[in-house]
Order: sequence, then C-alpha cells, then structure tokens
Amino acid sequence: MTRFSLDDLRALPKNNDLRLGRLLPGGWTILVGAIAIAIATPILFVFANIFAEPQVSFGQDNTTSLWQHLAETVLGDYIQNSLVLMLGSSIGVLVIGVGTAWLVVACRFPGSGIFEWALLLPLAVPTYLLAYTYTDLLGVAGPLQQAIRDWLQVSYGEYWFPSIRSMGGAIALFAFTLYPYVYMLARVAFLEQSGCTLEASRSLGCGPWRSFVTVALPLARPAIAAGLSLVMMETLNDFGTVQYFGINTFTTGIYNTWFGMGDRVAASKLAAFLMLFVFILIVLERFSRRRARYYQSTGSDRTVPPYQLTGIRAAAASLVCLLPCAIGFLLPAGILLKMSLDNLQTFDHRFWELSQHSFGLAVATAILGVAIALIIAYGVRLQPNALMRFSARVASMGYAIPGAVIAVGILIPMGNLDNSIDAWMRSQFGISTGLLLSGTVFALIFAYIVRFLAVSFGTVESSLNKIHPNLDAAARSLGHNTTSTLLRVHIPMMASSLLTAGMLVFVDVMKELPATIIIRPFNFNTLAVRVYNLASDERLAEAAAPALAIVLVGIVPVILLSWQISRARQ
Repeated sequence: MTRFSLDDLRALPKNNDLRLGRLLPGGWTILVGAIAIAIATPILFVFANIFAEPQVSFGQDNTTSLWQHLAETVLGDYIQNSLVLMLGSSIGVLVIGVGTAWLVVACRFPGSGIFEWALLLPLAVPTYLLAYTYTDLLGVAGPLQQAIRDWLQVSYGEYWFPSIRSMGGAIALFAFTLYPYVYMLARVAFLEQSGCTLEASRSLGCGPWRSFVTVALPLARPAIAAGLSLVMMETLNDFGTVQYFGINTFTTGIYNTWFGMGDRVAASKLAAFLMLFVFILIVLERFSRRRARYYQSTGSDRTVPPYQLTGIRAAAASLVCLLPCAIGFLLPAGILLKMSLDNLQTFDHRFWELSQHSFGLAVATAILGVAIALIIAYGVRLQPNALMRFSARVASMGYAIPGAVIAVGILIPMGNLDNSIDAWMRSQFGISTGLLLSGTVFALIFAYIVRFLAVSFGTVESSLNKIHPNLDAAARSLGHNTTSTLLRVHIPMMASSLLTAGMLVFVDVMKELPATIIIRPFNFNTLAVRVYNLASDERLAEAAAPALAIVLVGIVPVILLSWQISRARQ
C-alpha cells in the first residue's frame, strides 16, 4: 500500500492549482442520493406494476387478460419450479461447499494444498455453459450413451440412462457451478475460528467429524448463510440453463411473456413476483439469526495442527475434492477446448466482432461501476449519517435482483419516455425522434450498473475504510478540498483495489445473459447471446469458441482469489 508523509502532502497541488470544481460535503450527499434514486427506479417501477391494470386482449372473446390466463395456468409451475431449483441447489451447494472447505482447512491429504484454490475454478464457468456441454456429452447422441449402446449391443430405449435435461440435471449443474460461493466464505470462517476453541474440543475427545458438527459448523453459520443466499439469488437469476432444459421458471416466463406474447404489464407482474421471492429470502435469512450472536476469539494466534489423513481416508478426501473441480471446470473446459480446436473456422470475423461488443460493454461498465462505487463510498466516508448509509445500501442492492427483473424495470419506463419525447417532437416540429434510450447500448450499460454495482462497491468500500481518517485531516489542513484529497491521496493508495473491483465487474458483464438478451439493441449480440442462440439451435460445435472465450475471461478473478488464498495460508 502506498504511504504518504506530511512532506508528500505539502507537495501536492493546492486547490488553486487543481482548477477542479469544489464539491462540498453537501454536494456529495446530493450526488449519492441521486445515484441511489437512479439505481432504485427500475426496481420501484417493477413493484408499482403489481397494481397496474392488465391488458384485456387474450382469448377468443378478448375479455380475458393475459395476466389472468398466466395466473390460472403457468404461475403455479413458475413458483413450484423456482422453489424446487432453489432448495435442491442449496442442499447440493451446502454439502459440496461446506464439506470441501472443512477438508482443506482441518485435514491434510494428497493434493490438499492444490485443492485450496482449485475448488474455486467452477466460478469461471457460467451454469448455462455447463448445461450445453454436458448435454452434448450425456445426451442421446452424445459419446457416452453411444459407447454404452456399442458396448451392450442395445438400441435407444432398451436401457435406462438419466436425462440431463431435467429438473434433477439442472439442480446438479447449479450445485457444481455455484458451490464456490459457500466454499469461499465457509473456508474463511473456518480459518478465523479460534484455535483454542477447536483444541478444547479435541481435548474433550472430539474427532474431526464431531468437532466439525458441534463447534466449527455452528460458528461458521453466518458466513455459510451469506454464501447460500448468493446461491439462491443466482439460481433465480438463471435463464440460459432453465430455458435450454425446458424448465418453466420466472425468468423464462418473463422472457416469453415479453417477446412471445407482447404483454409488458404481465411481464412486469411476473418480475414483481420474482422480486418478492428475493426479498422473502433476504428477510428469512436475517430473521433466522435475529437473536443469535457469534463471537470469535482474537486473543491468540495459535492454530490447531490439521488432521493428517492416510490410507483410504486420504484417498477418499482427495476424491471428494477432485470431483467438484472436474465436473464444474476441468471436464467442460476440456470439451469446449477440443470442440474449438476441431472447428477453428469459427474464429472468424463474426467471432471477433462479438468479442469487441462484449469487451467494449464490459470495459465501459467496469469503469463507470468503479467510478460510481468510489463516489458512493467516499460520500459515506465524508458524512456517515443514516441518510448516506441508506442511500449506499439502496444503490448496492441491485445484485440481489435478477437480470430479467432489472431489464423489465428499465425498458418500460425508458420506452414510455421515448414515446413521450417522440410525440412532443411530432406535435411541435413534425420530427420523429424514434427510440433515444430504450433498446440502446446506454440502456444495456445502465442495466449492468444496476445489477453489478454492489460487486465493485464492496471492494472499494473495504479498501477505503483501511485508509486512516487522520490522512484526510492532514490533507485538509494543508488546503486540499474533498475532491483533491480523493484524487491525489486516496485513489493512488487504492489503485490495486480499484483494479480488482473493475476486473470483477468486467467478468460478470461478460457472463451476463438474461439482461443482455432482453435489452440488447437490434442486431447487436455479445458472446453470451451468441452461445445461447447457437446452443438453442443445437449447434454446440459452433458455440464452443465464444463459450471458451467466456471461460478464459472468467479465470481471471479465480486466479486473483487463488493468489489471495495463498497469501492467507502463508
């Protein structure tokens, strides 16, 4: 971290030399409040549509609204399938994430040092890519079933094989893709637990399993619950997997209602129901631990020697940690690499054009996201009152909202604004302005910022809080205003954290599918949309190249997290 002395601060340009407009603390309050209102507008609009009048245009007599038809036919399926996906994925994620985290922290076995970071690799692969690759591998025409038929000399229908394109297959893919969220937080929680506590459990005769169940697991509950809530939100946000597997959920319902049936009100009502699901999850998670208190002892740095596993136990532990890595990353990445090498012609001008679209959107969103996050975090630092903290919380709540909901909340008000401007220009000047905002790159970037601002804000706020307030006071005493202090002192000290925040937003934008496929301008595709379109047409070989590019980009934050884990272990 960069260190500043008093002489360094005196050498900085003063206000008169900077030629920058002064932004007083009151100005930061207004700015942060305006950002919070802008971020919250799409979400509030979706909620407001719960009470909107439905369009009466469905049925032979044109007296039944589409929303009423959806409520009577498929709404129950949307609710049931979403709940089953969340619960099934949560169970799988808990078993894999918590189990592997405890193994690498509390035990030593062959490969345990490698698995500490390798278990994060599935974060690089979006769930919908796993769905496409495993369908190609395990489908009826895939190599595995073909080998079974050749080996047993049977035909299709004469043997049983589980269908990957099913609810069970979707739950399995979600579990093997999303478990790193729980693994990361659970592992940190286990590492931070007091060595004296675990050593006391051992002295009382507790083995590895009993110490885990009675001591380590209860203490790690807050971290596990936080990771599990992220998993549930990501499951609700998914579109590519459930659409490809033919599972009706809220995200597929929103897309089909908007584009297939042309009813914006019904689509917004479905989006509001999906938001209610998310808020209920948050409230239940916090209510479940409202009176619980978790304290970690920090008075001793002593760590308990890990259990040394040998023989069958060591082999079993290695296999348990290897399977999630292989299923969630190694196997699909290998399949995509082979398919890409077998179809080098797919790396044509179209591929590079889509790469430029995705890269440009990701870079623009990352820069804007980090800048906005820095403004909000610095505003809270200047005036840490209730209003500023509330505004920061509102501005960073978009990550809990599925991309399909944000898309609906942006397109409808922007479309109404465009129509109003166009009507006014026609009446006053006889000029048609068309669509100025909706269906543009601007709307798409705005959706990304609403969705992923929380990712950059968390990193920026954490870094800014590490800078001692005395440094601000010293800069002010030497004549530097708030803007000068931020630009000349804080930003240089936070350079690495700002880069990390931008990188995380960059990767999330590259992988985002629901919001992109709904908001994108006409004839403007990204790598994620291209993969979805090709996979939907069963052209998986052509989809391999853009899918592999998304995976390679996703490895970047995994490498960063792995490096941080290695430093923590040292």
